Amino acid sequence: MSEGRGQWGSRLSFILAAAGSAVGLGNLWKFPYITGMNGGGAFVLIYLVCILLIGLPIMIGEVLLGRMSQSSVVGTFPKLRGEPTAWVSVGWLGVATGIVILSYYSVVAGWSLHYVWLAITGELLKSDPQTLFASTYADPAINLRYHSLFMAITAVIVLGGIKGGVERAARVLMPVLLLMMAALLAYATTLDGFGRAVDFVFGFHLESLTGDAVLEALGHSFFTLSLGMGAMLTYGSYLSRRDDVIAVSLATTALDTIVALMACLVLFPITFSAGMEAANGPGLVFINMPLAFASLPGGQIWSLAFFVLLFFAALSSAISLLEVAAAYLIDERGWSRRNAVLVTAGLVFVIGIPSALSGSTNGTFGAEAHWIGERNWFDTFDYLASNWMLPLGGLGIAGFTAWRLGGRAREASFKAGSKLGSLPGVYFAWLQLLRYAVPVAIVVVMLHALGVL
Repeated sequence: MSEGRGQWGSRLSFILAAAGSAVGLGNLWKFPYITGMNGGGAFVLIYLVCILLIGLPIMIGEVLLGRMSQSSVVGTFPKLRGEPTAWVSVGWLGVATGIVILSYYSVVAGWSLHYVWLAITGELLKSDPQTLFASTYADPAINLRYHSLFMAITAVIVLGGIKGGVERAARVLMPVLLLMMAALLAYATTLDGFGRAVDFVFGFHLESLTGDAVLEALGHSFFTLSLGMGAMLTYGSYLSRRDDVIAVSLATTALDTIVALMACLVLFPITFSAGMEAANGPGLVFINMPLAFASLPGGQIWSLAFFVLLFFAALSSAISLLEVAAAYLIDERGWSRRNAVLVTAGLVFVIGIPSALSGSTNGTFGAEAHWIGERNWFDTFDYLASNWMLPLGGLGIAGFTAWRLGGRAREASFKAGSKLGSLPGVYFAWLQLLRYAVPVAIVVVMLHALGVL
């Protein structure tokens, strides 16, 4: 039901909130380290092509479904089909995916909060980064404390509703995040390693490009935009039917990509200036950066700014994940927002407890406990969400939009209020990408995850 549902106060509010959902640890942590591991420039170029041909078409499709249905991710499919349909399973998968991802994402986000505190006290730059991160990961008290705090902050914001909570937070978090990123980038330009970083990120180093790097770029282009879990569909459902789906999708995708590139131009100059290499993998943020800041002037101030930035990025993504599940209970079950948010946040917190214990010596959920293969609980949830739930969700959304949604209604909605969408050939090109290129790309990503490719 759409009666009484919240709506964004403006198109800018949607863009800021949607960009906040997309801009997260994937931009500030994962993209720089996979860029570093895959040689920079040529990898970045392949990634940008994948964003344009794969990520953007799914983004438009997901936002389009939300705007057309004005409903939650579960209610969208039967509403647009006009009858009960098996496609509703895509909506259920979206809710489940959001809960699963947020349960362990909150633990990682908690590390950023912990590092903010360590930066404030000065302990961050006094400690050995490798030992500090290992002890943080293994300490159940630290992980549970910050997992609890992060989920509480997220729940308080989502309790405020679309205008009073999500929109208000987006209008603060995203501008502050961008200003802090700009300040860090300005600082990075003063460092000796900046020229080398620019060449590394934008220089076309074809010799470093491998088949695995291409598949990595393809996979990340899909996951970085928060696609396949219903977050963009849910946010799209709060758009007015007059809003331009193409413009807001383009703006969100562009902002997400710009932040990812800025993150590289912040992290790599600092890394190079401290005499370290780019290809140091997942430890680039929590190990390399503290070590680098310790060797640079004003390290305590800049390390604090960096980890506050990381926390803001994580929070803006977490808000959208919680909203997906809460919107289902509000729209389809008639729950009050208060009860929906408290129940879903409580569920996420409980499911996240084993992830918070995954680095400890706890026998049931600790580092030595294996669930799928040699993976602990944390790694198992990440594996399931990244390699199965998100791709299947994206495949379902693309398939429904391209093949099961009424052709006339789809085209009319695509072009509604959009000058770009009404240009000759634009709708046709988008539909062909969604029908053929996107499904093939997603299947390739899944086969790569299985080790087949």
